[in-house]
Amino acid sequence: MNRPLPFDPIARAAQLWEERIGPSATMAAVTGVMRVQQIVQSAVDGALKPHNLTFARYEALVLLSFARRGALPMRVMGERLQLHPTSVTNIVDRLEKDGLVKRMPHPTDRRTTLVEITDDGHARLAEATKAVTEIDFGLVGLTAKQTEQLSELLTKVRKATGDFNG
Repeated sequence: MNRPLPFDPIARAAQLWEERIGPSATMAAVTGVMRVQQIVQSAVDGALKPHNLTFARYEALVLLSFARRGALPMRVMGERLQLHPTSVTNIVDRLEKDGLVKRMPHPTDRRTTLVEITDDGHARLAEATKAVTEIDFGLVGLTAKQTEQLSELLTKVRKATGDFNG
């Protein structure tokens, strides 16, 4: 990690933006979100790396573990993870190679492939979940209430852009 700067570069950029371009609140907020995303991503990647998982593969294991039968069609995985089918295929390929999931034919629809989490997948997921929760997924410096407020605000943006209905 780099040495902390003696000033907030986003606040400095916002000040210069105000002077030269105009209102800076949105620019500063977006720049802050992007920087926090980098910080959180780095922390989560660091916690998951010893478990040979990326966040995308971790999310897929979590999703499968939440499924009533521990298995989902690949199409449903893509919808829930909000990923392109090619990305889901790549994630499942890697998880399957590592023995964490297995593909199975759907019992009633020959066109559908189910993905099921294995016992090794459940074990790896438990270890990885311990690792990411120990670091609060890298989101530090907020109270529980502030974390809840942040989630609510980000949900408003996601909903407004059509990320989900409801």
